[in-house]
Amino acid sequence: MTTTLAVRRIGASEGGERIDSLTDLLLDCVGGGASISFMLPLERDKARGFWQNVIDGVRRGERTLVVAEDDEGRIVGTVQMITSMPDNQPHRADIAKLLVHRHARRGGVGQQLMLAIEDEARKQQRTVLVLDTASPEAERLYERMGWQRVGVIPNYALMPDGVLCATTYYYKQL
Repeated sequence: MTTTLAVRRIGASEGGERIDSLTDLLLDCVGGGASISFMLPLERDKARGFWQNVIDGVRRGERTLVVAEDDEGRIVGTVQMITSMPDNQPHRADIAKLLVHRHARRGGVGQQLMLAIEDEARKQQRTVLVLDTASPEAERLYERMGWQRVGVIPNYALMPDGVLCATTYYYKQL
């Protein structure tokens, strides 16, 4: 369990330097069954390509990336805010890919990441946040943190093993 946790926003340059750690995190989460857009087996090159696209989005100002590091500096969690929105939605953002390494779960990492990304949203004058999840554990976290359930869409996506799953949509007004 993590004893000390540093949660902070990182830029594109540092994201590029830490891409291998970010890739390891994604591989761990998908390997553990997380429904986060990828199927098993997830190739390392594909996971790395995902992070390169995220980093490119950070560089263009379309995304915000927050990481959680343990007391040894290892990335144990991340969350993103997608800020590239249509012209009529400059106040809105999507929260995406809350990832917590399996060995760091149940220690408050997810909550700290969500608090940090909500702070980033306020700094960027984003007042309506939207997210979706296929995880009952994440649903409990979001509801504890004041997120409002919009509804459930059955058979929305596939789990990494190919089984259909529902997704639940949430929003939060800041």
